[in-house]
Amino acid sequence: MKNVFKVALIALLIVGCKHKVVPADVALLNGYWEIEKVDFPDGEDKNFKINESYDFFAIIKDKGIRKKVMPQLDGTFIVNDTYENVAVRFEKEKVFLDYSTDFAKWSEELITLTNDELVVKNDEKKEYHYKRTGPINLTGDGEKTK
Repeated sequence: MKNVFKVALIALLIVGCKHKVVPADVALLNGYWEIEKVDFPDGEDKNFKINESYDFFAIIKDKGIRKKVMPQLDGTFIVNDTYENVAVRFEKEKVFLDYSTDFAKWSEELITLTNDELVVKNDEKKEYHYKRTGPINLTGDGEKTK
């Protein structure tokens, strides 16, 4: 019986320690994000080792844009005029990113947002895991620079 209480207490601690996204966290979205993996509802994962494009967010308060950008080896990005409008919506205990273009509207639930990690879930229950990244900038000798 003691073991049941110990397991229940540990489970409550784990669930209780989950970082809840608050309005002040929205600024953490700003910047470049590289997809690491997608978790499918059937339990399968798809891992991404190399990405040709990053997601770039520019959010002020609760509105902004998301663009796809292609990093170059000299630290620059190839960009175009295509972007998605993004609105951050807090609803009950959940946070959503509402996207819109001239052609479509959709939402993703914001599951995790820290300085280094972004996880969103779409309507198909797919979870997209991103890591923060930045420009790639290699010197002539192949060493990475900051």
